[in-house]
Amino acid sequence: MQSASEQTAQPEHAYPDHWEADVVLRDGGTARIRPITADDADRLVSFYEQVSDESKYYRFFAPYPRLSAKDVHRFTHHDFVDRVGLAATIGGEFIATVRYDRINAQGLPASAPADEAEVAFLVQDAHQGRGVASALLEHIAAVARERDIRRFAAEVLPANTKMIKVFTDAGYTQKRSFEDGSVRLHLDLEPTDRSLAVQRAREQRAEARSVQRLLAPRSVAVIGAGRTPGGVGRTVLRNLLDAGYTGRTYAVNRALAEGTASLDGVPAFRSVGAIGEPVDLAVVAVPAERVPEAVADCGEHGVRGLVVLSAGYAESGAEGRERQRELVRQARSYGMRIIGPNAFGIINTTSGVRLNASLAPQMPTAGRIGLFTQSGAIGIALLAGLHRRGAGLSSFISAGNRADVSGNDLLQHWYDDPETDVVLLYLESIGNPRKFTRLARRTAAVKPVVVVKGARHSGSAPPGHRVPVTRIPHATVSALLRQAGVIRVDTVTELVDAGLLLAGQPLPAGPRIAILGNSESLGLLTYDACLTEGLRPLRPLDLTTGASPADFRAALAAALVDDACDAVVVTAIPWVGENGAVESGDGEALAAFLREAVASTPPPAKPVVVVHVEMGGLAEALSAATSTRPTPPPAPPAPARPGLGAPGPTSGPAPASTPAEPSDQAGAPGGARGESELGRSEAAPGAGGGNIPAYPAAERAVRALAEAVRYGQWRRQAAEPGRVPEYDDIDEGGAADQIERSLGEDVDARGVTLGADAAGELLARYGITVLPTLPAPSPDSAVTAAARLGYPVALKTTAPHLRHRPDLGGVRLDLATEEQLRTAYAELTDTLGKPEELQPVVQAMVPRGVDTVVRSAIDPAVGAVLSFGLAGAASELLGDMSHRLVPATDRDAAELVRSIRTAPLLFGWRGSAPVDTPALEELLLRVSRLVDDHPEVVAITLEPVVVAPQGLSVLGATVRLAPPPPRTDLGPRRLPSY
Repeated sequence: MQSASEQTAQPEHAYPDHWEADVVLRDGGTARIRPITADDADRLVSFYEQVSDESKYYRFFAPYPRLSAKDVHRFTHHDFVDRVGLAATIGGEFIATVRYDRINAQGLPASAPADEAEVAFLVQDAHQGRGVASALLEHIAAVARERDIRRFAAEVLPANTKMIKVFTDAGYTQKRSFEDGSVRLHLDLEPTDRSLAVQRAREQRAEARSVQRLLAPRSVAVIGAGRTPGGVGRTVLRNLLDAGYTGRTYAVNRALAEGTASLDGVPAFRSVGAIGEPVDLAVVAVPAERVPEAVADCGEHGVRGLVVLSAGYAESGAEGRERQRELVRQARSYGMRIIGPNAFGIINTTSGVRLNASLAPQMPTAGRIGLFTQSGAIGIALLAGLHRRGAGLSSFISAGNRADVSGNDLLQHWYDDPETDVVLLYLESIGNPRKFTRLARRTAAVKPVVVVKGARHSGSAPPGHRVPVTRIPHATVSALLRQAGVIRVDTVTELVDAGLLLAGQPLPAGPRIAILGNSESLGLLTYDACLTEGLRPLRPLDLTTGASPADFRAALAAALVDDACDAVVVTAIPWVGENGAVESGDGEALAAFLREAVASTPPPAKPVVVVHVEMGGLAEALSAATSTRPTPPPAPPAPARPGLGAPGPTSGPAPASTPAEPSDQAGAPGGARGESELGRSEAAPGAGGGNIPAYPAAERAVRALAEAVRYGQWRRQAAEPGRVPEYDDIDEGGAADQIERSLGEDVDARGVTLGADAAGELLARYGITVLPTLPAPSPDSAVTAAARLGYPVALKTTAPHLRHRPDLGGVRLDLATEEQLRTAYAELTDTLGKPEELQPVVQAMVPRGVDTVVRSAIDPAVGAVLSFGLAGAASELLGDMSHRLVPATDRDAAELVRSIRTAPLLFGWRGSAPVDTPALEELLLRVSRLVDDHPEVVAITLEPVVVAPQGLSVLGATVRLAPPPPRTDLGPRRLPSY
């Protein structure tokens, strides 16, 4: 129903532009969701004309061939509060709409405080099955919650099973009934664990599919392929051909002379539209000022994705930043995703694709590593380094300015990509840290994720990309990434070292390392490196310089079956002959014997690494024997992956500069020369001749092995995650009321710091007791306070410049009498200043223990962080604090306490009594619950927290409240916007 006033009323609220969003649909394409306005009348009519009669019947429960002028007015005029309409658009045209109308208990139009609304959808038939309605439901539900609507009601015909499924699969709490020949659904819009899980699963499938469409296109057009050899476009065209791309390839250049039918044997056209056949991927290599024309040509002819190599965007200044924003807007308006601009390109080595749409002249060997970089220069270096060391890739993406497709999208793709076993990421910024942490944790649970982050100290970000500014130190970011299972390394060399080991070796079962070799000195260096990395090395086994390859084989075989070790490091130096000559050419023989030892060892498998010094042929032989090229399984070929191209050759002519792929035969002399090799991570060591990576330095091998040990431990713990405990004495409602009163209606965005009494009251609602502190502005008031608290007492200054600075003498402890208290008061005021400057307080003494500090703060980039350390200048100076994301589990709390370097002081160091760590862990969990339940609590500091052998005492507390920052990770799916 519609009131007469509704038709004439003007919108009561300004256009809500924050409701606009770009979303990825189920098939990997994109659409834009935005509010419907009065200017959309013609679009609505055009959209409705393209909907089938059946869909119209399902929407209106009767034949409804066309919209009347009254209907058009109603569906395009909204107040954005009680009546809201959203549209999904591609190319500026509607493909679907959703609308809600607020209703009262009788189902009639209403205004607030009515908290229910009737919702209805209409999706163009050509776009049904793409997940458009599901995306619209997420967004209209978020809009409704913003407008204090808590429930949706929907009436659906029983035959409209697709729409019923949209509602029932959304994960919201719902009720269902059958009335008057229709299905009546009521949805509670409060997000649930299931609705959030459904949303994230859909997000993963859609974003992974969008990347898959880019990496496995059935056809590629290179826009800007020059008429003469050379230039960026012609180079990419040549690389595509040399890689043996299995799909169709086209060259596009608007300046082609009449009659030019091909370039390099590839069909050539003056525009994408002239091709006359579908094009999945366009590589754009034209000047920046001509890119909009190329994008429009692609969008109007159904191209699915773009790789923009062109420069002149955000990296060039303000004008370029605006050009980049417009590029993203234009591409997304056509449903296309972008890699770039200023990109180096993409590579997919899968045999059914063999795509090299990049400036890399050599197609990498097929392997099990997925590589993403934000820097083209680093990408070039990593490709060269991996190739030199005999490693192969499943796919490679160098995203340049990262205006659209980012590392998060690639994590979505690689999470369940069967071709990828290890993920390597070079990042200069993290655009959505909350989402990255969530995706990295999920991916790390099934395959290693290794990250090196550039620009750690400069704070720079990819030009033109909005990145949340983090206030927490780099060390804290690293700790939080490790909490998510990310293997965090510092250099690109360590990135490759760890990646090679993880892709080629099983995970170690523990930190016990066996060391064997023919050099006592090299063995001791390895032993020291293990201790430095926190491993537990066994005493090195010195085989002496006279050891033969057979001796190595026997020693390695024995170590692999020894239950006392979890991994083996083999060290090797050249042999010295009887005449004193160095025999460094026996590396091939040693490699063969080492592989034989590994191959003959029964499971369970242990990782093996080799440290070699000037062993001629050893690294080359290991690299040649087993590459990262996956061994074809004996089973029949799997069906073609979705989206692969038309029939074509499975391989193409290799470029002249590409070395032959390594032989599968053990000890074969061919293959890429390098320092290391790796194989499939799921392959048992020894399969195919043995997967043994070699390193030229003990420190590098041990560091990579230590990362594998830590990651293996995380994987085992992740299989049985901790829990967030419940406490019966928590007063969540009372805390919410107190916070609301404290913030008031006109709260400053910077927030308010609670007074000592209010802070103590709030903390007490969560079972955290703060020891009372009484002011002592004069000696007499100090005596009165002590009498009230009971002797012995402590006298402390609370002036900001003296707080938590015991080194300045502002604290007097164990004052057992009035005389001692007056003497201490006089000493403080004589030494440090007047009482009004010192702000002295009196506090009861507590049992002695270890002084610690507990903090929590909300960072705009990563969210709420819980931190722990020992109190005092030394810990602050050394940065000895541990960190975990909120909400913390019982396992997180235990790790917080034990992961600081000074943790031994809590567990009976040098004969002291161990303190009550269970009480400390409970305190951490209660603080975590408070911050998680009430995001308005933006900062808490408990200092000092004195942890005694029995119990603990919180002597000081500071609590700051503020309006919480928006939680972008809990809202409906959306792509980053400019």
